[in-house]
Amino acid sequence: MRIIAADVIVTSPDRNFVTLQLTTDDGVTGLGDATLNGRELAVVAYLREHVAPLLLDRDPHAIEDTWQFLYRSAYWRRGPVTMAAIAAVDMALWDIKAKVAGLPLYQLLGGASRRGALAYGHASGRDIPELLDSVREHLALGYRAIRIQTAVPGIDAVYGVAAQPSVDGVRYDYEPAQRGALPAEEDWDTRAYLRHLPGVFEAVRHEFGPELPLLHDGHHRMTPIQAARLGRDLEPYDLFWLEDCTPAENQDALRLVRSHTITPLAIGEVFNTVWDFQHLIRDQLIDYVRAAVTHAGGITPMRKILDYAAQYQIKSGIHGPTDISPVGMAAALHLDLAVHNFGIQEYMRHGDRTNEVFRQSFSFEGGLLHPGDQPGLGVTLDRAAAEAHPYRAAYLPYNRLKDGTVHDW
Repeated sequence: MRIIAADVIVTSPDRNFVTLQLTTDDGVTGLGDATLNGRELAVVAYLREHVAPLLLDRDPHAIEDTWQFLYRSAYWRRGPVTMAAIAAVDMALWDIKAKVAGLPLYQLLGGASRRGALAYGHASGRDIPELLDSVREHLALGYRAIRIQTAVPGIDAVYGVAAQPSVDGVRYDYEPAQRGALPAEEDWDTRAYLRHLPGVFEAVRHEFGPELPLLHDGHHRMTPIQAARLGRDLEPYDLFWLEDCTPAENQDALRLVRSHTITPLAIGEVFNTVWDFQHLIRDQLIDYVRAAVTHAGGITPMRKILDYAAQYQIKSGIHGPTDISPVGMAAALHLDLAVHNFGIQEYMRHGDRTNEVFRQSFSFEGGLLHPGDQPGLGVTLDRAAAEAHPYRAAYLPYNRLKDGTVHDW
């Protein structure tokens, strides 16, 4: 069996997605997600111009060898563009291998370790009553764990609040990427945020009690000492985790945070390789690995990262927003079902147009996600539907402080 075609498909049903489709001489196809939010076309060029020609006539079953070849042969390693491209190849090869075996991918990863993967949804509101309504809506949808994000008085636009302008009239739980030639500018005030947030969690706990797992995303906007303060202030509300409390490129920053709070920490959605996690895992500075299969090089390296984390009782919390396509989401779910140290899975529902382009076998029942039992990843791509939605430029916003300084968003 040999690879005879490597097609890169760009589609924008509800947002932009980049998909790699590999085809073998036996007619078996495999899909991989290469979406990099706001920089999609950089990955398209990397795949079309540099990677696709290298895949032709290769053995699709040689997954490890192909991964090492793509990672090492370019000499220039790591980075989100490179790793998203490699991830797409890796997913597509696993999809092919599992289809040839006639098995859902999780069976090739060791079989199921659980009935399903606990998922959390994204509740948000412009004020506390609207937030509480959003939590109720998510509970009614079947979620058994909820991320809490809220507007902050004095700040015009805050990450994670769904009531802000939607994309093309299609309201997601929250999709910050906005169509247009330039990224939108938002404001930020960390002190206002730190004053406001504990009262929000007090209101949520008062309304929904102590049992509901609650999460919060700081989105890299705090200094280490600010993050330590927030983690400590939120301890009475028993968070499942505090995510991305400070930019984690500075690994020692998490040591300071850890020394001041016992609130569990989740880090890593912007990380690309095990090297980004090495010290955080070895020194037990985090509790959950937040990398995305799509951005960390695929299923093969993600399994290795999680196996390394398991040695330190650190669990998975794979990134799963709507800028991960249903293909990338399916890859995450197969890992979730197989690995022993599963923690929780982020789950944002895609829009109807996206679901028409990407037909999925995974299910969500009783708060648990399951990838389904179709051979392979369990996702098929409708090429005609994909072509009906051409690429449209879209960018994530960025923050400025009150004095005009560009800040982490």
